[in-house]
Formats: sequence, C-alpha cells, structure tokens
Amino acid sequence: MKRAALCILVALLFPCGVLAETDEDYAGAMAEVRAEREERLRSPTGWLTLAGLFWLSPGENRFGSDPENSIALSVEGVPPWAGTFVYDGETVTLQTAPDAEILLNDKPVERRKLRDDGDEEPDVLTLGRLRLYVIERGDRHGVRVKDPESVRLTEFRGLNYFPLDPAYRFDAVLKPYDQPREVKIATVIGTTLTMLAPGSVEFTIDGETHSLQPVVSDPDDMSLWFIFQDLTSGKETYGFRYLYADLVDGRVDLDLNKAQNPPCAFTPYATCPLPQRENRLDARIEAGERIYIGH
Repeated sequence: MKRAALCILVALLFPCGVLAETDEDYAGAMAEVRAEREERLRSPTGWLTLAGLFWLSPGENRFGSDPENSIALSVEGVPPWAGTFVYDGETVTLQTAPDAEILLNDKPVERRKLRDDGDEEPDVLTLGRLRLYVIERGDRHGVRVKDPESVRLTEFRGLNYFPLDPAYRFDAVLKPYDQPREVKIATVIGTTLTMLAPGSVEFTIDGETHSLQPVVSDPDDMSLWFIFQDLTSGKETYGFRYLYADLVDGRVDLDLNKAQNPPCAFTPYATCPLPQRENRLDARIEAGERIYIGH
C-alpha cells in the first residue's frame, strides 16, 4: 500500500488524538491488517457472499430454482431442476440434470462423489453465478451456496472498531498443559466440535489477571485460535469474538485490537463455534471490532 493512501486510511481508522498516543509503525501495521480484513470480506468468496445453507436428508435432494426442490435456488440463470445430491448418511454424490450447465472445479460434470470441506481440496460446483460445496458438521452434511452478488456483499457498509489502544496488546506466555487437552466446543447450529487446547495465556487489565484458553486442530499447530466472550458481548460487540495469534518459542503476541466478529455476525448461514466456559471473561475488552450493523 502506498504511503499516502496508508496515511489516509490510518486517519480514517484511528480518530485524532489516538495516533498521538500510539506508535506510528504499529498504527500503520494495524491499518493494513484492517484493510486486508475488509478486502477478504468483500471478496467474491468471502463470508458476505454466503447466501444459503441446506442440510441434506438421506436419499435424493433435488436442487434448482423450482421452490418445490429440497434446495431452492431462486437466482437468475438457475434452471427449475439443475440436479440432485444423493446422500447416504456419509457421502454425497452429485447427479446433474440433462442439459444443466454445471461445472465441477471449472470442468463439466454429470455424476461425481463430492469431496466436502474436510478435504484439503473440496469440490466446488459452479451453477450460473452461484458456487456450491458440501460441508460436514458433526454427523450432518449440508450444501453451502455462495453468491458474488449477495445483498449482504453489495450493501456492506464496512467494519466498526474501538479506538486502537496498545494497552490491549500483550507479550504473553503460553502456559502449556502436560498434554494438550481435548476440548468439546458447541456451535451455533447445535453440533459439537472437537479440538485441542495446548494450554492457557494470561494477561492483566486494570490490575486484574485474566486467562484465555486457545484451541488448535493439531498438536503441532502454532496458530492459536481464541474464542471469547466479555462484558461488552451482545451490547457494544457481537455475542462473542475470535482472535488469532501465532505461538513463537512459547510466546504469544496477544493483541486484542485484532479481535474480530465471527462469520455468523455477517450471515445466518455460518456454523460458528461458541466460546468455551474458560473464555467467558469478567472484563470489558474495549478493543477490536464492534458489533456489525448489517444492511
């Protein structure tokens, strides 16, 4: 990003008076972080394009623009019947309708067992302007639909933040458990996600020490995911927020100014994990993203 553009962006993100009390390099870096965050949200595949989530029933699940279909896609260019997802409780097989113009990973397809989002390379279907793919959540499978012309994307007003405050940035230490602990995390759709907690991280606000328990997918994962709730949640901020931080030589750059809304703040079709009991803080975290006001 060019310096002139960055200076304008910094001025917009951080009110006058705040920059005088913060390190300019840090403010500039945070301006770039926030610009990249909005760029991802505004992308043709970002969370704002998520336009549907349909849970599959055993057997045939027809899809197309006909409202009688199991998966009704009322978007211009979608035929009344585009195809069928055949679900056996474990796998999903696509069968396209005659003359339906459906691409699988940008190539024509007629029939194919689909790889879901648990695979390193999930299958993505193209139907008109829509993108469809299979997700697995617990013992359920569903079809997600993304629309690059979604109203949520076209009417996105941008994010709202607390003023940048370096007092919410901590050079913290991960206090590791003897062994990573298996953690069951509930989701907004009623399923349970199993992850690993490698330890806990402590920090101090207004003289009070607080602790957060990060989770990872693999014991060797150095990217920590914090799911937390605080006394601003459901009021100034969304009901809970996410924070990502890297573990480097046992230390964590825990910057609560990077706390962000979960995907379900932007779309009702996300399957967000909820904060575990250990991460419900008795403190106000006046940092990071405020509640998102949608269209």
